[in-house]
Amino acid sequence: MNLHDSERVSGLLGLYGCIEVASPDEADIVVFMTCCVREKADTHLYGQVSAMVSAPEPPSGRRIVCVGGCIAQRDGARIREHMRNVDVVFGTRALASLPELIADALEGGSKEVVADVSEDDPGFSTDLPSRREDAWHAWVPIMTGCNNFCSYCIVPYVRGRERSRRLEDVVAEVDRLRADGVREVCLLGQNVNSYGRNVYGHPRFAELLRAVGETGIERIRFTSSHPKDLSDETIAAMAETEAVMPQLHLAVQSGSTRVLKAMNRRYTREDFLSLASRIKHAMPGIALSTDIIVGFPGETEEDFEDTLSLVREVGFSSAFTFIYSKRSGTPAAKVDDPTPREVIQERFDRLAELVATLAHDANQEELGRTVEVLVEGPSKRDDDILVGHSRKNKTVHFPLPEGASAEGLVGKLVDVRVDEARTWYLRGPMVGDVR
Repeated sequence: MNLHDSERVSGLLGLYGCIEVASPDEADIVVFMTCCVREKADTHLYGQVSAMVSAPEPPSGRRIVCVGGCIAQRDGARIREHMRNVDVVFGTRALASLPELIADALEGGSKEVVADVSEDDPGFSTDLPSRREDAWHAWVPIMTGCNNFCSYCIVPYVRGRERSRRLEDVVAEVDRLRADGVREVCLLGQNVNSYGRNVYGHPRFAELLRAVGETGIERIRFTSSHPKDLSDETIAAMAETEAVMPQLHLAVQSGSTRVLKAMNRRYTREDFLSLASRIKHAMPGIALSTDIIVGFPGETEEDFEDTLSLVREVGFSSAFTFIYSKRSGTPAAKVDDPTPREVIQERFDRLAELVATLAHDANQEELGRTVEVLVEGPSKRDDDILVGHSRKNKTVHFPLPEGASAEGLVGKLVDVRVDEARTWYLRGPMVGDVR
């Protein structure tokens, strides 16, 4: 969602004559888009904003520093207590007000921070201009906010309650993007499986998937997907809509029913295993990824072993693993946990090792196969190696074919024969025609 919001901010400022530059050191206006799900994000923000104090003088002689997104919504003007050089603060619902806020900051000098953290409903940021990072890919918000209130999560407090766009508007946007050359869209929501509930009285995500597929867009991905709301109807729509990629990110968070209850996830270990089984039956070979929190307050060794066994049984192809981060204002933040940090770290390391092993095993299944890849550009380490992602969202590297140019292949679909399968990527030569 922050990537999408950043593209909207870039497009909006471009509409007012701003020119994007490569480095903050070259900028008169610097905008930080933030997330507050984990404490590390706060730490990064403080460090990067503070570093702007010693940055070279900007072209205009005055640099405006803006902080937007979830940390801005949470802290408002109080941000300046930690970062004295912040000029503008705009919350999750105030993207459209950014140009006006910057103008006010320029007129008012640097004595006061200019802030807009209104909770009023301004509609969706999709009404704003956008400067997409990639011509072939687009983020498409279908809803925002969350009604789940997991006990560790700050999102409902900074993004608000669920609000869905009308189905016709989403489909029309995807159709326009397809006509504009976009080949892959990612449908965005804090919980896409609840899409439509506040507008239509019941979820319509399965219907939306089918309708988006009918636009002719070639690749459809979506995130995030809450297990308690993933219906058999949606699973069927995924399996029957060719453009929906055979990959699903499904955050389990813990394999212990006791911990899941404390997290207010509203499903059990058995529920999740049954769901994973139904998905695999409907879409054989699908790549499942997940999120897992280690060290949730009160987690025992038995609880953690339940998580390890669930991860083995499901066979995730990848996982984002995190040590629990206390977020002020959430119910879990009030719970003391005497578990020593070194015990939590040791559990985290064991989980990370298991996840890497399973990722390596999953990639071995691709050896010798030909996979379709959407080309994204040259590798950061070698301009002669191109990088893209397969339908299962696996990173794929392949040498630039003789006589071809990287620019000519970016955004194209190619086939790659997998001759090498490492833990986190596949590699092989391009075969066949470019599409």
